[in-house]
Amino acid sequence: MAAEHSVGFEPADRLAEDRESVRRRFWRKLKRVVAHLPVAEDLLAAYYCAFDRQTPRHVQASLLGAIAYFILPFDFIPDVMPVLGFTDDAAVLATAIRMVAGHITSEHRDAARAALKRGVDEAEE
Repeated sequence: MAAEHSVGFEPADRLAEDRESVRRRFWRKLKRVVAHLPVAEDLLAAYYCAFDRQTPRHVQASLLGAIAYFILPFDFIPDVMPVLGFTDDAAVLATAIRMVAGHITSEHRDAARAALKRGVDEAEE
C-alpha cells in the first residue's frame, strides 16, 4: 500500500493491509462514536468506496489507510479527548477523500445516507 507516502502512519499502513480487520474494527468504532461524528456520512461513503470492487486499487489503498487511521486506538490526538479527539481523524479522512473524490460515487453516498438513516447497527453486513 502506498507506505512511501505515509511517513509516520506505519501502524495504519499495516492495519490497512488486513481488509477484514479494517472492516470489523471500522463498524465497531463507528457504532461507538457515530453520534459525535459530524463527518459520519463522508466516512461511510469512503468506506463503501474502499470496499467497492469497481474502485481502483490505489484509491482503495488511500481510503483504507485513512479508515485504518480512524479505527486505530492511538493516534496524534487521542480519541478520548472530547471534540478535539477526532479532529486528526477528520483531517486524515478529509485529505484522503479530497485526493480520490472523483471515485466516491453517488451510489457510495446514497449507501452511506441509507446506512445512517436505518441505523449503523443494521448497516454492517
